[in-house]
Amino acid sequence: MRAAVLGAGSWGTAMAKVLADAGTPVRMWARRQEIAQSIQRDKFNPDYFPHVKFPDHVSATVDPLDAIAGAHLVLLAVPAQTMRGNLAQWTTALEADATLVSLMKGIELGTTKRMSEVIVETAGVPVNRVAVVTGPNLAPEIAAGQPAATVIACTDLARAGQVQDAIYTPYFRPYTNADVVGCELGGAVKNVIALAYGIALAMGLGDNTRASLITRGLAETSRLGMALGADPRTFAGLAGLGDLVATCSSPLSRNRTFGEHLGRGDTLEQAELATKQTAEGVKSCLAIRDLAEAHGVEMPITEQVEKVCHEGLDPLTALKNLMTRGTKNEVGGY
Repeated sequence: MRAAVLGAGSWGTAMAKVLADAGTPVRMWARRQEIAQSIQRDKFNPDYFPHVKFPDHVSATVDPLDAIAGAHLVLLAVPAQTMRGNLAQWTTALEADATLVSLMKGIELGTTKRMSEVIVETAGVPVNRVAVVTGPNLAPEIAAGQPAATVIACTDLARAGQVQDAIYTPYFRPYTNADVVGCELGGAVKNVIALAYGIALAMGLGDNTRASLITRGLAETSRLGMALGADPRTFAGLAGLGDLVATCSSPLSRNRTFGEHLGRGDTLEQAELATKQTAEGVKSCLAIRDLAEAHGVEMPITEQVEKVCHEGLDPLTALKNLMTRGTKNEVGGY
């Protein structure tokens, strides 16, 4: 089995190394010629983890169709909001029964579709050919070979098992799950909650506040997931609580870091210049808010994050708005 990884950012680079360490030959697509040449010739990505060497069976190209040709696994590691446009140009090169694996954690603006739904629609493939990799997967730690677990979600558990075999290493332990809806929502909403966590951290708020954000953020995620038919057990697992804790608590998290800039008073534009990486939660909070409203689900943290990011709301006002909401039963609304 050969794999293609489309995207040479931090997560695509880390997953290419995981695949190769698991014995799966990998061909990467990089947008820039110098990145592709470095991976091909010197076996490292100079922009991400330059001290991490790829095994010999990793190669690279600037031609996405060349990367895809003959690949049984096609891992998509581009920003969520660009995925539809990119994939539309790549579908002609897909093998007849190739498994398409989403590494993206976002919701599409305008359509409010999950990434697997965008893949199915754009590539014209059945749902059971699309898998999702998610969980507490901070790319620098995985690239360094630190122990981590992940989830492979696919409606076809046999196909999920094939992906599991292709990425299983002594440091990277994959589990399978048939709940694609729950796994994708966990991965998307946690980015928004991590923005809120970063804002709170920069404001000097303590552990009680931060624990409350994680816990109530998980409640928001669960409510939306259950409204969309997800298995509630998913949110207690790696794709739910696991990913949320890692993304909120780690300084490696780009969404938390972005939130810290907002909490220090930076504008959205200033935070984007400072972080220089895609913080999926910034755009996805708009789509998640729309998705929640369409299904009559209350997501107060998401709503306030959207207002801070896109409506210029002061973080102190957002905090006041959250704390002065009407009192409720903790488990009501599930």
